[in-house]
Amino acid sequence: MATLIERKVRDGLAVTHLALENESHMHGGPATESHYKLVVVSDAFEGLSLVKRHRCIYALLKEELAGSVHALALHTHTPQEWAQRGGEALASPDCRGGSR
Repeated sequence: MATLIERKVRDGLAVTHLALENESHMHGGPATESHYKLVVVSDAFEGLSLVKRHRCIYALLKEELAGSVHALALHTHTPQEWAQRGGEALASPDCRGGSR
């Protein structure tokens, strides 16, 4: 699943940085590839609101989000924003639901 997500984003968007982390181990339930953190840095996000950036990613991953991917933490930045952050994304919060 991770390979598919990464390929679809890279094929659909010119990215300068992409990092995908499987965070399923942090969540309850039996699925092993259901929770991800995706960091995408792209010039295509310039001038777009956070909502529009996320919609762009959701459109690329529509099938996966309708299927086995339960949660996708998105961190979308322009190259300038990414540089201002020092190339660091926020940590994901602990799971608050499921069987834990």
